[in-house]
Amino acid sequence: MEIERYVVFFHAAMTIIVSYLPVYFQSLGLNGSEIGILLAVGPAAAIVAQPFWGFMSDRRKTVKRILILCLSSAFFVGFVFFRLEEFFLLFPVMFVFFSFMSPAGGLGDSLSQKVSVQRGVSFGSIRMWGSLGFGSASLAGGYILSYIGIANIYYVFASFLLLAILLTCLAPDSEPTKRPAQLIDAFRLLKERELLIFLAVILTISLTHRMNDSFLSLYIIELGGDESVIGIAWFIGVVTEAAVFALSVYWLYKWHPLTLITIAAAIYMMRWLLMAMAPGPEFVLVLQVMHGLAFGTFYLTAFQFVSKLVPEHLQSTGHLLFIAVFFGFSGVTGSLFGGAIIDGFDVRTVYYVMVWIASIGLVSALGYRYVFLKKSREINA
Repeated sequence: MEIERYVVFFHAAMTIIVSYLPVYFQSLGLNGSEIGILLAVGPAAAIVAQPFWGFMSDRRKTVKRILILCLSSAFFVGFVFFRLEEFFLLFPVMFVFFSFMSPAGGLGDSLSQKVSVQRGVSFGSIRMWGSLGFGSASLAGGYILSYIGIANIYYVFASFLLLAILLTCLAPDSEPTKRPAQLIDAFRLLKERELLIFLAVILTISLTHRMNDSFLSLYIIELGGDESVIGIAWFIGVVTEAAVFALSVYWLYKWHPLTLITIAAAIYMMRWLLMAMAPGPEFVLVLQVMHGLAFGTFYLTAFQFVSKLVPEHLQSTGHLLFIAVFFGFSGVTGSLFGGAIIDGFDVRTVYYVMVWIASIGLVSALGYRYVFLKKSREINA
């Protein structure tokens, strides 16, 4: 059970960053563009760091030890980061912080996926604990930060992360593959046309997901909510997400992964349209159920599909390359673009723009599914 407990507390720590960092930056007196730039720094670091640490994991044939290194480094760098207030000081330290924090999420999911294969259980049955940890911490974190003040955000984050580090030390490591991972093999992944096109499709859909991650808290405040409402919103979303993960054993293999990804893209598009028309924070809380349906289906299915597109000895590299696109490229673009829109208009306008981006993602998913299935039928004919 150590891997499940690790997943709970890592995602509990991560929810403090995802849910409340924009509000923390706002409390420092930063404007919309500055917040957008800073929120883009983390994903920018992830673009470089995630494939690197994924390859090091495959190269060293250990996920656990690399994960402990990343978590411990994030703990100590975070101590420095949350004591800075100037934008130009926050910028470089935040890059270092997320160079360790971002890969930890992907490495944890990669380890969970490998352990699930070793145990003969579904990946979703382990990953759902992350959603429960995320949801519980978002709810509790909202009330705690409302009481102690957003300025003390590090102490809440560090408490969860320290427990995650201790539990990682007790968790099992992945079984090493027989074939060694070479750097040239990792670069060959970048030439796999089928994988690259799939990642491009993922980018068009995940871009809107990451924009929402960055600006949901600001939108709730714009609509009249506070930190406790932000916590409730994330709690509702991730509890639904956990249910989708938990029940994945019943639906994941009944439909083709690309069919499920297309369905998730359609849910995303509808969700952003309804969010853009939200009359108040209470309406946002109701719509958070759609977060679990969309993200739970999309992330789990896409993660599993990537596992089929990359060779076994490069699984961690492939997983973190996917996560670099999902959270990295999407996060950079979404944060910068969204911050610029907020400065020119408001957060509601961001969601109207997201409707159009999600529409492109839906069309892209439909196109990829058609070509992929057509090619598969021709090969099997």
